[in-house]
Amino acid sequence: MELANIEKLIEKYENAETTLQEEATLRNYFKEGDVAQHLKEYAYMFTYFSVSKDETYTKTIKLETKKSKKKNFKWLSVAASVVLLFSVFVGKQQYSEYQERKEAEKIYAEVSKGLKLLSKNLKKGEQAVATLHTYDNSVKKILR
Repeated sequence: MELANIEKLIEKYENAETTLQEEATLRNYFKEGDVAQHLKEYAYMFTYFSVSKDETYTKTIKLETKKSKKKNFKWLSVAASVVLLFSVFVGKQQYSEYQERKEAEKIYAEVSKGLKLLSKNLKKGEQAVATLHTYDNSVKKILR
């Protein structure tokens, strides 16, 4: 084959402008083994293509069906529902405990307020009794 023709075909191949017949010509040229030195890199590429074309994948491929995906989705929705119900239950308990704590604090504040008022009034009464006791002692001294 003419070397100039091969170089033109390689340029067309790199630009993706070759036909199937021209690509077959290139493959045959590089298969012969008598390749110009500056085209050796293309020889590796074309021999790789011819070798890899014959390779096959022997392992089995497992395909998932729509039914298994639906089944997984169904279990996922059931699990999400259970988690939602559990969180609502726990949240309701926490909220009721919070309400009870708030009410207990409110009752404590009211009782404390009442006890302070009682203490204040008892101190006033104690002072009045002390004043009365002083008055009584004074009266007794005078009468004696």
